[in-house]
Amino acid sequence: MYRVPSMTRDAARRAGALGVAALVGLTAAGGRVSAQSSATPASARSPSSWEWTWDTSLFLQFNYQQRKFTDFWAVESPNWLMGSGRRLFGAGTLEIAAMVSLEAFTLDDIGSPQVFQTGETFEGGPLIDYQHPHDLVMQLGGRYDRLARGVRFGGTASIVGAPAFGPMAFMHRASADANPTAPLAHHHLDSMHITPGVLTATAGARGAAVEASVFRGREPDEDRLDLDLGALDSWAVRGSWTRGRWSAQVSGASVTSPEALEPGVDVTRLSASLGFDQTTAVGGLSALAAWGQMRDVYGTTDAYLVEGAWHPSAALTWYGRVESVVKNILTAGGQHPPGFTHAHEFSRVGALTLGVRRALVRARGLDILAGGDVTGHRTPPNLQESYGRPWSYHVYVQLRRTGPHRHR
Repeated sequence: MYRVPSMTRDAARRAGALGVAALVGLTAAGGRVSAQSSATPASARSPSSWEWTWDTSLFLQFNYQQRKFTDFWAVESPNWLMGSGRRLFGAGTLEIAAMVSLEAFTLDDIGSPQVFQTGETFEGGPLIDYQHPHDLVMQLGGRYDRLARGVRFGGTASIVGAPAFGPMAFMHRASADANPTAPLAHHHLDSMHITPGVLTATAGARGAAVEASVFRGREPDEDRLDLDLGALDSWAVRGSWTRGRWSAQVSGASVTSPEALEPGVDVTRLSASLGFDQTTAVGGLSALAAWGQMRDVYGTTDAYLVEGAWHPSAALTWYGRVESVVKNILTAGGQHPPGFTHAHEFSRVGALTLGVRRALVRARGLDILAGGDVTGHRTPPNLQESYGRPWSYHVYVQLRRTGPHRHR
């Protein structure tokens, strides 16, 4: 059995990082607190009091991926921790938020093994068959909004954040909460959720909203511990609608030189999605159907995703995801000089994932759950020789804070 990156990581460092991650998850699982008791009625709270919410999800998993000529596996921990606070401020509401991930320490340097996954770089080359670790700082910013004549106006400023593009990032979606794996469609739909430097303006009424953002287009570099700040050279616009259990969005973005290996190649991105969520404390159903497209000098690629989670009871979750994505795998190369281009040979790959998760412990705002899933892949003719008929599975324990999320 061949495991590529395990020798690059000291075992003691990995064990210590997993312990720290578990401690952070347990600490954050205490739930919702405020400067005053959370049992205090809102009408009785001081306008100067802060209300705090902590959300966390930590997987400890065995990840096995099989493809022609080789198989590769890892014991790893995808994870994140988010804290946000809000209070009345003047005539509106001020909210601050921060989100971190320890994946720089709990995943191998190259990332998490995943057949057909692409995006970002490792040691100056394109990442293929791996999902990159997320940056230590995944979000850091603030938002202010107020209601005027029935319209809610808002503004967001983030050192690291998400511009107005695509559906909610996969780790925050109710339809993907039990799935430890990033979608193959991630870089078509929601990969800009960790963008260094974002300014967004919002106006909304009666469940409809329009948002516009300016942001830095270049994706994060290989140093997961720094802040990749720079000029705000890109823009995005999103229209969204929410009514009851249904939500939808349509968005577009003009992104300046996002890829470090393709300097000077700008990308136009388009996205649309429809979501449904009737999840309650005792069960329910959540689902998302999404489409994303990227256009650049090499052509047009698109991605389709349908995912869902069914909770027949509070303790049991069945989940699934099906995807079809066009990717550049065969002709991905190293650093290109500015202005240099070459033909890309695209491949439409697919994946079907089915999984189950069950709660083991639910106490004091903390869920400890266990689950697993199996994924089969569709290999196009031009990748058959290299990949054959790959498949994969995960077995995991998840620590998760119980309670509603307020992600934007």
